[in-house]
Formats: sequence, C-alpha cells, structure tokens
Amino acid sequence: MNQLLEALRGRLVVSCQAYPGEPLHDPGTMRRMALAVLDGGAAGVRAQGIDDLRAIRAATDAPLIGLWKDGDSGVLITPTAAHAVAVAETGADIVALDATDRPRPDGRPVAESIAAVHRLGRLVMADISTAEEAIRAVELGADLVGTTLSGYTAGSRRTPGPDLDLVRQLAPLLPVPVLAEGRVHTPDHAARALAAGAHAVVVGTAITHPTTLTRWFDQALHPESGNPQATRG
Repeated sequence: MNQLLEALRGRLVVSCQAYPGEPLHDPGTMRRMALAVLDGGAAGVRAQGIDDLRAIRAATDAPLIGLWKDGDSGVLITPTAAHAVAVAETGADIVALDATDRPRPDGRPVAESIAAVHRLGRLVMADISTAEEAIRAVELGADLVGTTLSGYTAGSRRTPGPDLDLVRQLAPLLPVPVLAEGRVHTPDHAARALAAGAHAVVVGTAITHPTTLTRWFDQALHPESGNPQATRG
C-alpha cells in the first residue's frame, strides 16, 4: 500500500476548514489550526480552499487531503477537473472530490477529475454517500474512499452519528482504504469507526469549528431557542 496511506492507518485526520463570513476564515488561521491539531496527535489534515492549502503545505509535510468547495448546492466538493488540478497543484498529497452519482456542474464525468489528479502524481479520495457510489469510484481509479457525504444526498440515510453501517459494509468489500467521515462528534464515535473497519477517521466540526460547538452547548441549555446545530465533515 502507498506509504502515505499506510501512515494514516488507525489514525486521526482533522478537517481544518472555515468559510467566507466566518471569523476564522483566513489562511494564516487555518495554518495555525493545522499545526495545533498535528501537535495534538493528528496524523494528517484535511483542508479546503487554494490559499488555505498553500499555507498549510508550506508549514508542514504531514499528509494533506485537499479540496475546493465551490457553489451553493449539489456537487460542491472539488466539483470539476479544473478544481481538482488546482487543488493538486497546491501540493496536497490527496485530492478529495465528490464522487456521488449527482450531476456535476460542468456536465463532465468524475472519471476526468480522477485521471487529471493521477496525471499530476497525486492520490484521489472519493467522497461518497452510498456503497454503490464507492464501488463505482474505485472502479474509476479512486485510491481511497470517504463516507463523507452519507446522509447528505437524497439516496442516502442520515444517521445521528457517523454511518458505521456503511463503513462495515465497505471495509471488507473494497480493495482501497475506507475513511470514516461525517458526524464523528465524539472520541467514542471515532473509536467505534475504527472498530467497524475504517482505515482512518476524519473529524472536523467537533475539533475545529468553535461556532458550531458553541451552538451545541447553547442548544442544550436553551432548547426552546431552536438554534441550529450545523455540522461539517
């Protein structure tokens, strides 16, 4: 198995992401966030946005999963081959992209994005929502699969925590690593994901998004307020 993927086996990857309008939306801040989680024991970082990825790559040689979220609905995660190439050119080791069966904004097949990343010598992480999508992504050349989008598409079931059933289904079925991602909100969730067969676990909101964490606490104290509990992978 690729040395990079072997370095992630049984380990934690932390998603360091902030978006326009959020107080932490700044490449320097995300660089420091990435260094902080690496100091805490994370084996790698997942981050989004070209400027953030460049800043993080310049600060560490730890495994870096990169993506570019673009758009308001539908396929947002590295939605086209052009996005995938731009992410690869930041120095990210792995390019994460939406490999669901939903139509892509440029109308082109996901296979083009996978091929473009491989031509640049990078690996591809297929973010999927169903077992069928995972199988297809691997057939198209994906090097690893993440359960990132389970519960966020019309064809998948939303579970209160990570989709451990999907992890259990895919881990013995696929010839590539399966990363558990999506709604991993506690250390117990992460441990259970590894026990279910995940190669590694990606945690985002529960570590790196203080606005959402605060909302969880506020909602517990004032459930009548209806404060939304937004989550991110």
